[in-house]
Amino acid sequence: MTGVRSPRLRRVYIAYGNLGTGICPGDWHVFSQAHRMTRQLTMHITLRHTLDAIARMSSTRTNYWAEFVVDTTLGTLLLAAGVRYYSGSTLGAIVAVALGLFIFSFLEYFFHRWMFHTHIPLFEEGHRMHHEHPLGYDSLPFFLPAAVLLALTGLLSAALPAGFALLLMGAMTFGYLTYGLSHFAIHHLQFKQPWLRRWAGAHHIHHFHPETNYGVTTLLWDVLLGTRYVRKPRPPQK
Repeated sequence: MTGVRSPRLRRVYIAYGNLGTGICPGDWHVFSQAHRMTRQLTMHITLRHTLDAIARMSSTRTNYWAEFVVDTTLGTLLLAAGVRYYSGSTLGAIVAVALGLFIFSFLEYFFHRWMFHTHIPLFEEGHRMHHEHPLGYDSLPFFLPAAVLLALTGLLSAALPAGFALLLMGAMTFGYLTYGLSHFAIHHLQFKQPWLRRWAGAHHIHHFHPETNYGVTTLLWDVLLGTRYVRKPRPPQK
């Protein structure tokens, strides 16, 4: 006990040491605090190991394509349910789908610019790995996007007609799928068509100029918000 300087810690050690011989009445609250601290530390370590395991899983090819299967299934079910429960006009259904795709195009830009390129560890660390290893399979845990999309579907269904909300969220889900497949194709395929090469090149530019070209499927929001890459003219040679 001579090495324990803190009176508080000394009392904790005494409390634990008295487990076999009986705890003094005055040390019960100290033992209770020590037990609570131990339980909190155990929970913290367990949570940390769980998050590390999820992070390792998220960088695997299995997780990457499992997310594709889960999200494709979810999007199909949402659209099918939307068609079943929607009671409006055909034009209204088209508006719901178009609105879902339009909203997702902004969410794609929003997350890439203000979440992935910030100092929020949950997003920034994984995205930094992608910039360092663009051919890797780093992605979100396969269950997370579907869970978020389902939660949003529930919220929208409470505020909008169910059929309209389901069509809108089904379109957003397929917008997310299009984003994921586009991103994969840009980094793993070599396009021969000039317009596809220009489209893919816009994202490759982002990897060299990360403050520009946040859109992957479209540069619409980069144009509107002034973040589209513009090549600077070379200074005239003297």
